[in-house]
Amino acid sequence: MNRHRDAIACGTASHRATLREAMKVQASAKRTIPIAPTEEQWRAMTPAERDRFLDNVLDALSDPQQLMSEGRPHKKAKTRALDLLGLHFRTLGRVIYLQEEMAVLYPGEESFSPDILAVVGVEEPEDDERMAWVVVDEGKGLDFVLEVTYHGDRSKDLVDNVERYARLGIPEYFVYDRARQRIWGYRLPSAGAKRYQPIIPQGGRYASMVLGLDLAIHGNRLRFFQGMAELFDSANLIDQLSTMVDNLEAKTRLAEATIEEATAQAQQATTQAQQATAQAQQATAQAQQATAQAQQATAQAQQATAGLRDAILLVLELRGIVCPDEVRARLSSCDDPDSLRRCLSHAKTCSSADELFRPTLHGA
Repeated sequence: MNRHRDAIACGTASHRATLREAMKVQASAKRTIPIAPTEEQWRAMTPAERDRFLDNVLDALSDPQQLMSEGRPHKKAKTRALDLLGLHFRTLGRVIYLQEEMAVLYPGEESFSPDILAVVGVEEPEDDERMAWVVVDEGKGLDFVLEVTYHGDRSKDLVDNVERYARLGIPEYFVYDRARQRIWGYRLPSAGAKRYQPIIPQGGRYASMVLGLDLAIHGNRLRFFQGMAELFDSANLIDQLSTMVDNLEAKTRLAEATIEEATAQAQQATTQAQQATAQAQQATAQAQQATAQAQQATAQAQQATAGLRDAILLVLELRGIVCPDEVRARLSSCDDPDSLRRCLSHAKTCSSADELFRPTLHGA
């Protein structure tokens, strides 16, 4: 029995030693991040050489071990932040380039890929073909960086990057610690400074002068504020829009019922006028009043129908779906509330505007 236990203990110790050795090998195999060429070297490279170098950078920066260590909470936090900022600046019409995990190449520096970067005054094309933000090609560096940390290396974000981003001249740098629900903010005090100064929160908010927004944590989430107004992402805005649409539909149904009721009253009043000459004047007045109500209800129905059309186009715009002129023309010519409600339902899930008028399956 003792020999059996000794054998098990020996096997377990051997297994642990093997695991430790494997972890050492895995750690030693960590990918080396390429150093970006100097400006002179980059300009001397051919397009093919540049592409090969960028491929090596992207391969080195897409470390699966690091991605797995951060997990879904890290991914969800930065994706939501990017959605909030993108929607906000598109609504304002402010030109600012936003990207998630894009490789960045400063001349002669180690390449890196921040969770979220922002460059003021640079438009983001609809079909952005950039493989990386190459400072030599773009003519300017980053203006803002946001890093989200969860289970990764906090010293990288809170020590190494603080020194690096300041040295590179990035005006603002923020860190959102998703696990500990904390924010750190840093800002260069002047254009030529190479050391950050910490941003002191006011009322729990960290002001970003680059974005013109405040960052704060509420309800275990990173939030953005413009003044007193909180920024909402696409999902929140679509929910609000759905509520508005529900109200429009309720008004449409009420208007339709009013039309039917007013029409019936007009018919009844006409009949009464024919049957009773003595009451003809009174019945005519009632008929005129009922007709006016019918006209008002019709106008309300037309207004509600127009609201449905606007809601469809707004949902498509929020979802980034282009609406061709022929589809707009078809929407404008459609006066059937039921058809427009079906189009609105399709607008929330369709992949193109051409699917708006697809038939709705029975029971779907």
